[in-house]
Amino acid sequence: MISVYKIKPYFQKSLMPILEALHKKKITANQITVFAILFSIVLAILFWYADHYHFFFLLLPIGLLIRMALNALDGMMARLYNQTSKKGELLNEVGDIISDFILFIPLLKFQAESLYLIVLFIGLSIINEFAGLMGKVLGGERRYDGPMGKSDRALILGIYGLLMYFNVSITGISLYVFIVINALLLLSTLTRYRKALQNAQ
Repeated sequence: MISVYKIKPYFQKSLMPILEALHKKKITANQITVFAILFSIVLAILFWYADHYHFFFLLLPIGLLIRMALNALDGMMARLYNQTSKKGELLNEVGDIISDFILFIPLLKFQAESLYLIVLFIGLSIINEFAGLMGKVLGGERRYDGPMGKSDRALILGIYGLLMYFNVSITGISLYVFIVINALLLLSTLTRYRKALQNAQ
């Protein structure tokens, strides 16, 4: 399935110089993960107040790109420098869910006409990550099948921030947009569950 996750290997390769620099500074994978969570909280707060400070809408796609880099760096740091741990894995998974949840909350403010669909979107996003984890719980590997995985959702939110910054309103079509997004998210979740079960058999 089409997903931004497909370009992850190329994205990680481009981050290698940053990873090496962080390692030389003795920064650990868990420290990067904690910083990513705090960074996401700050970004969500800025997003919430973007109606008062219009420039904050532009910070959303920039911030989400930085967050994606941080999410890639903590995993790379753990794998390449032997820093993997149960605590790190728990922190990473829970941190991603918390970060996604808080980043999507401002949509309830800016797209109130699609309130119920956005609530459904947030709920399905959490279930989608749970479905990915089930692959590992059942004895296989963590599932990242798309569409509408974590990276795809970040891309959508980043595009939304750009549209809002350039005063392009989606009010008239937001209902249909979120119907499509939720349908793709449901498809992704079902795909992850199906593949998790297949690998467990």
